[in-house]
Amino acid sequence: MAMTIHCDIVSAEEEMFSGLVEMVIATGSQGELGVGYGHAPLLTELKPGALRLIKGEDNEEVFYLSGGFIEVQPGVVSILADTALRAESIDEAAALEARKQAEHDLNSERSEVNYSQAAARLAEASAQLRTIEELRKRARSLG
Repeated sequence: MAMTIHCDIVSAEEEMFSGLVEMVIATGSQGELGVGYGHAPLLTELKPGALRLIKGEDNEEVFYLSGGFIEVQPGVVSILADTALRAESIDEAAALEARKQAEHDLNSERSEVNYSQAAARLAEASAQLRTIEELRKRARSLG
């Protein structure tokens, strides 16, 4: 049996997960980050994207995080998320519409458009759609 670590995922709304995992894979500020048993202590920012919890062979849970922080201590990974959703509960139609609206705002020449907010909305919607696609790929590989 593989070595495990305790993982907690907490959003502003609720505790999303608490349990043992073999590996946590997240989108850190410097790229994809994998944390397993024996990982060095770490604190870093998380960007919007998928968070994968590897619980064992062919046993994986996928979440979408809108951002937050990950803290790694001996035997424990704590994830503090701005917003966390189970990947299967993401509304794909809403994410597609949000991406379309953000792209429209970014291409607009209107002076009242807040480009940094539009860029953030675009990044979040795109990350949700990537998370949905990752979940679909995972389902195809298992099925």
